[in-house]
Amino acid sequence: MHADTLWVFGRGVTVVDGRYRLTPDSLARVDAALAYARRLTAARIVFTGGWSLGAGSAGPPVGSREGDLMLAAARRAGTPPGLDLHAETRSRSTLENVLHTVEEKLLGELAFTPARPLGIVSHGWHLPRIRYLIGKVLRLRGPAVLDIPVVGGGSPWSERMLAVGSRVCFLGSADPATLRRRERLMVALGRRR
Repeated sequence: MHADTLWVFGRGVTVVDGRYRLTPDSLARVDAALAYARRLTAARIVFTGGWSLGAGSAGPPVGSREGDLMLAAARRAGTPPGLDLHAETRSRSTLENVLHTVEEKLLGELAFTPARPLGIVSHGWHLPRIRYLIGKVLRLRGPAVLDIPVVGGGSPWSERMLAVGSRVCFLGSADPATLRRRERLMVALGRRR
């Protein structure tokens, strides 16, 4: 079993000498997706990431957002012939990564099943939260989603809090508007601390 469609989640952008650059963890995720695509012949890769919630409302200019930079890094690294690349660049959180990618129909028209799963690429500590959100939004669970873990990048303490907070905050809802409202509330409460 292998995934024809890979969904790569960003891990941040930094500014160096006035230029936006991917963090080493984001680059590691691009490299992992490309290695998988070369080895197991994936047909599509979707890179997702805009800018973090803490980066201000305007964020980086178009072309310098996480999804843009991951897509450019993949092209520079060389992609297998016929690989279909896409980027989602409006999101500011993992929930928005999922919602915007689905709204923009970037995953294509395939039905994901255990025999033809959706591959998710991120660090191992991030994958459970991604799986949870994909289950909420796409109703995909179990072997219909294939984890493609990236090695390294120690688990930040905040990820454990986000994973627990997401499960509590999003409990009982799969409606995108409700999920967005609840996330805004969770972020607002977190900032007040």
